[in-house]
Amino acid sequence: MANIKSAKKRISVIERRTSRNRRIKNHLKTILKNFDLAIEAGNKDLAKEKLQLAEKKLMQAAAKGTLHKNAASRKVSRLTKRFNKAF
Repeated sequence: MANIKSAKKRISVIERRTSRNRRIKNHLKTILKNFDLAIEAGNKDLAKEKLQLAEKKLMQAAAKGTLHKNAASRKVSRLTKRFNKAF
């Protein structure tokens, strides 16, 4: 356990950021699952809507530092390719 005040503060900051990152990543997983379900159902309009939402949320996560910018771009690219291949 940390004894120094600044070390205690860093621990609390890390806990806050970790919980925020977990919350964002769980939300992203849900969004990506919804996109997958829309693709499987063959609903083009719903899939397009979910793709736009996924792209927006991935880029927001990258902007906040939860995901790396290139990782978010790679995921968006793969999702777009799957959408175009499906329809």
